[in-house]
Amino acid sequence: MPANEADLPEVVRIARDLIRFDTTNWGGGRSEGEREAAEYVGAFLESLGLQPEYYEPIPRRTNVMARVAGRDPHKPALVLHGHLDVVPAMAADWSVDPFAGEIRDGMLWGRGAVDMKDMDAMILASVATLLRAGEQPERDLILVFFADEENGGIEGSQLVVADRPEWFSGATEAISEVGGYSIAVGERRAYLLQVGEKALVWLRLRARGRAGHGSRVHPDNAVTRLAEAVAALGRTEWPVRLTPTTQRMLEGLADLAANSTTDPDELAQSTGPAEGFIRSTLRTTTNPTGLTAGYKHNVIPDAAEALIDVRTLPGREDETLAEIQRIVGEDVEIEIVVRDIGLEVPFAGTLVDAMVGALDRADPGVPVIPYLMGGGTDNKALAALGIAGFGFAPLRLPADLDFTGMFHGVDERVPLDALEFGQRVLTDLLRTY
Repeated sequence: MPANEADLPEVVRIARDLIRFDTTNWGGGRSEGEREAAEYVGAFLESLGLQPEYYEPIPRRTNVMARVAGRDPHKPALVLHGHLDVVPAMAADWSVDPFAGEIRDGMLWGRGAVDMKDMDAMILASVATLLRAGEQPERDLILVFFADEENGGIEGSQLVVADRPEWFSGATEAISEVGGYSIAVGERRAYLLQVGEKALVWLRLRARGRAGHGSRVHPDNAVTRLAEAVAALGRTEWPVRLTPTTQRMLEGLADLAANSTTDPDELAQSTGPAEGFIRSTLRTTTNPTGLTAGYKHNVIPDAAEALIDVRTLPGREDETLAEIQRIVGEDVEIEIVVRDIGLEVPFAGTLVDAMVGALDRADPGVPVIPYLMGGGTDNKALAALGIAGFGFAPLRLPADLDFTGMFHGVDERVPLDALEFGQRVLTDLLRTY
């Protein structure tokens, strides 16, 4: 750890400061709120001579934006966006206080270190580097920091896009989280550049039965009916279905792997700690995440509910819902709580070339492979405005660090030198694209 505060790189200080704002988002409108973090970001932007605008359509759910003038106003603007909320962290499960922003063992620890206050800090520090040097980016930059991404953007990016579309005037492309990070394939390093996202469908399953005394012979039991449905769905092995992005990703992994396999799951396994993220991009996933039933030990309830997190490949939402109904049975109700879209854009074009070039200048000769993310980002909201979104939060990581496993996990942390690397790459991109 640096000897004193002044020795900390600015990107690390910003990320640490943001982690110290508890912006926990439980979903369903229950949140600590992003207001203080948004005000911190706004004050930083003001210190650079920018004029931030705030939008708080719901109390404490604060979004902030600023526009940076580029050298060439005729080029389409580029959106750089992040979210300020984080998922809950159960402090008893962590080795450190999840909201202390502790620096230990060359890493910054805390909720948001990976998802995604690291990228928020990289955006701010990169823009600061340019503006303090009297430079301008190549084109206009639109910097936006959203609320509520961890709840699908319902009280964040979706409202901003609907109510403040002028914030994005002239923009055609966007960069955000979960891409540009390195993985290890055997002894070789590669970077994953995110050009797609699976669709999100959050479901509530509801089974009904007949209430009664817990001592009775009672076949019409809602809890039993629900448990059978949840077990069947949770154990379903969905088939591999490749898209243009995942096909190209597998080809890239095959070029790097030491063996000659073409099996998608075996190729995913070759990525070590990143395997979980890679395998989820190849198929639909249906994970039970919550159960609610009953109110007394000796009372059989007349209803039971379960929450299911469904992620489908782009365009397969309807067929997946039909298959889920078949799996759980017609006597189990399915309620759609949240449904959004999947995205997939080509791994081609001037922005892709620029991102690949910036990585190559920082880490020469290391290949960049496209991938389709199993989760989702606020790029989905921007797609409604015709803005093509990419995941590019560049980080050069240790081969043995389970980086993807820390998304929504315990002891979330990011190496300090990875943050500095990411800022350098992002600053280079903004200078040249």
